[in-house]
Amino acid sequence: MDADYRFSERTGWSREENRISRMLEELRAAGKQVLDLTRSNPTECSFPFDERAIRKALSGSEILRYAPTPRGTVSARDAVAAYYLTNKARVATEDVVLTSGTSEGYSFLFRLLCNAGDEVLIPSPGYPLFDFLADLCDVKLVRFPLVYDHGWQIDFAALAGAASERTRAVILVHPNNPTGHYVSTKEQTKLAEFCGARGIALIADEVFLDFSLGDRRGSMASSESLTFVLSGLSKMCGLPQMKLAWIAVGGPDAAKREALARLELIADAYLSVGTPVQLAAAALLETRTGFQAQAMERIRANLRELDGQLARQSACSRLACEGGWTAILRVPALQSDEDLAIALLKRGVHAHPGYFYDFAQPGHIAVSLIVQEQEFAEGTRRILAHFA
Repeated sequence: MDADYRFSERTGWSREENRISRMLEELRAAGKQVLDLTRSNPTECSFPFDERAIRKALSGSEILRYAPTPRGTVSARDAVAAYYLTNKARVATEDVVLTSGTSEGYSFLFRLLCNAGDEVLIPSPGYPLFDFLADLCDVKLVRFPLVYDHGWQIDFAALAGAASERTRAVILVHPNNPTGHYVSTKEQTKLAEFCGARGIALIADEVFLDFSLGDRRGSMASSESLTFVLSGLSKMCGLPQMKLAWIAVGGPDAAKREALARLELIADAYLSVGTPVQLAAAALLETRTGFQAQAMERIRANLRELDGQLARQSACSRLACEGGWTAILRVPALQSDEDLAIALLKRGVHAHPGYFYDFAQPGHIAVSLIVQEQEFAEGTRRILAHFA
């Protein structure tokens, strides 16, 4: 007789596939072509990488020796500090803690800052992965809105209203995924004042920082309040398989020292970052220039194509986007977002409905801008044809 084994409530998520996933699987199983405008894995988007440089970076004899360091090797952290200088921010090597990915970085920070049941403020719209990471750490996410008025802005009144005695941190994605909103200099100042007055931390996710469609944007690593900046090779270099990210800690000296000492203990319990990728970090970071040039060329080309097609009709429009890899279309809300995604699949195109990203109102579609140009153009045509 099988025992009645028990599992934690925190992992009791529904595993039932939604209608969109089921239909997508059915179409692919039947051999139907589906243009995938949700694709955001750069290794699946036909970018040529500097394979020679990457192989060379991972070929050193030192990879055979294991000498674990909780915060990460000095050479890797030196490379991260040098990167920030290119973004007009000063981050000392000793203020960097390496992680295997930004998801692990979030879990480290939730464990550092929160007791079970404590709260973290997070913007909406936003990326859905945060809910799972928070659940795993017994942290409650409390959302505050980004408002759209000729561009995205933080609703500071709503942010203040969302804060409570149990608030321990505010998460801002700079630029936001999927809206492409950068936190402006004025907003950064207000955020530092908001967090400093309440003794709460600011977590700034900058994985898309370098993909600006306008002037180069600076890092938030120089904030005057206690700040934890997350980034890594996944988006910056288009190398998610390398599993190297980091937390850069900034703010008042006493708070920063205490945070780093505690983070070091957390990191020492896992020692999750592999030696080869740490030794290769400096060389891998150098490849970002070539990848980012290719990515930005494609992003701009796809935006031109999208805007050109939008100009030939009147039903749909594109929301302002300052950077990142995603564009948001505003479309007629003639059906639920899920029904719309199903209808588009029947036309052979896969796009993310707005509710995936917690848009408050129906009538939004998110499309990836790093999809190959020909596929993007045809997928866009099919989306707009649905509203013709």
